[in-house]
Amino acid sequence: MRLPLVLLVTAALVAGPVPASASSLDLDNATIPELQRQMDRGRFTSVALTKAYLGRIKAVDGKIRSVVAVNERALAEAAASDVRRRTGRERGPLDGIPVLLKDNVDTRAMPTTAGSRALRSKPAADAHLVRQLYRGGAVILGKLNLSEWANFRSTRSTSGWSGAGGQTNNPFVLDRNPCGSSSGSGAAIAASLAQVAIGTETDGSIVCPSGANGIVGHKPTLGLVSRSGVVPISAEQDTAGPMTRHVVDSAITLSVIQGRDPADSATGAIPAGQPRDYAALLKPDALRGARIGVWRLAGADADVDRVVAAAVRTLRAQGATVVDVELPYQNEIGENEFPALIAEFKRDLHAYLAARPGGPDTVDELIAFNRQDPVELSKFGQEIFEQAAVAPPTTDPTVVRQRTTATALARRSIDETLAAHKLDAIMAPTNSPAWKTNYATGDAFVLGSSSPAAVSGYPNISVPAGFAGPLPIGVSFFAGRWSDAKVLALGAAFERAADARQAPKFIPTIG
Repeated sequence: MRLPLVLLVTAALVAGPVPASASSLDLDNATIPELQRQMDRGRFTSVALTKAYLGRIKAVDGKIRSVVAVNERALAEAAASDVRRRTGRERGPLDGIPVLLKDNVDTRAMPTTAGSRALRSKPAADAHLVRQLYRGGAVILGKLNLSEWANFRSTRSTSGWSGAGGQTNNPFVLDRNPCGSSSGSGAAIAASLAQVAIGTETDGSIVCPSGANGIVGHKPTLGLVSRSGVVPISAEQDTAGPMTRHVVDSAITLSVIQGRDPADSATGAIPAGQPRDYAALLKPDALRGARIGVWRLAGADADVDRVVAAAVRTLRAQGATVVDVELPYQNEIGENEFPALIAEFKRDLHAYLAARPGGPDTVDELIAFNRQDPVELSKFGQEIFEQAAVAPPTTDPTVVRQRTTATALARRSIDETLAAHKLDAIMAPTNSPAWKTNYATGDAFVLGSSSPAAVSGYPNISVPAGFAGPLPIGVSFFAGRWSDAKVLALGAAFERAADARQAPKFIPTIG
């Protein structure tokens, strides 16, 4: 039975009377601009909106287990936003909007565990992106479960499981997997537990849970959003980004969280002309006249093939020229990416742990903790940790060659394809239908298109495109470095034309 998404906002939740015409909030369909207009008109307050989402978490999250901590100051932050609104001191379009954070993003007010029972202390400071959210007036609602250590502990891991948070479920079919390390972010947004979630990606961990949970996920260009205060895998590929139910909300959130940070040198490369307001650049006719390469990845899954074919028809109906393409170098990228990540993980995790008080300092200490803990190794092992413990330094000539090769070929795979066919962007299926969660076999990926954009550091957005029965399938749009505005605009135009997103029904199983 479908759980109600329309939550009453009564006068008890709002400072002042509520007009009858605004007596309810459709949290599933509401966009940030719509919420802001209603708050500006006095129809409800940020406190009311925050209470509605907190009520939604209480009513629904027992089924999907995505929220691991609620911010005790959320209502106070919302009340402060309401004061700013009444006195004409709003901080921008995210002011008063509830946001959930993946639990590898540092927060002083709440623990940051990366899903591990070993990280028991609170970080000393908020991550840079959290400070950006606060500067924009956002309400931090809480923290979200993730695949432990961003799915970089075992070669046989199960996405959505962590020792600290247990198993997050896909809200469309509860025994199906939510995919990717930002699994809690994907499931929570699909279930309307916040307006925005922050996810992180090294390779696929924003776009895959977005596709599998039927939402929008934008992986920004590497360096557009600071990684300082985010538990790392690799500075060569890691980035945080927004996950939402609507492209406009991702565009607004990216505008707030992007920016230079002296603690993250990659942000120093942000071009002077990079847009500051991505939402203003979303045009309904962005696909008209565009040339879109379609990387079909055909033959792996019949439902994916069908959804991609329908997406191509949508592109053409909106005036785009569609060109079938194959991206080169994919085997070579994969062969070099993973061993480079192993060495980079050891380097970057040690640097993060050294700056975090009161916890383990090395991969060796984490390995030892897990061996003694009754929960950590109960579902799968720590083979990647064990490889990282003996990995060479990132200055090793072999590691340097692997990283250089992986990044260069990933960039060439996109740049050369765009140039050869005079393309604006490339579209590909984001995911195959979610698999049944199974600890004995681990994740059962069939296909994914994340690696070229992930390894190159280029932007990628996943947008809902269709279904296999009750299970969502998304398509991704990616293009060259710093082209975030372009892929957001194309994604928004496709979203509007395809109208493919649906709310989950929390079906227990489909057999």
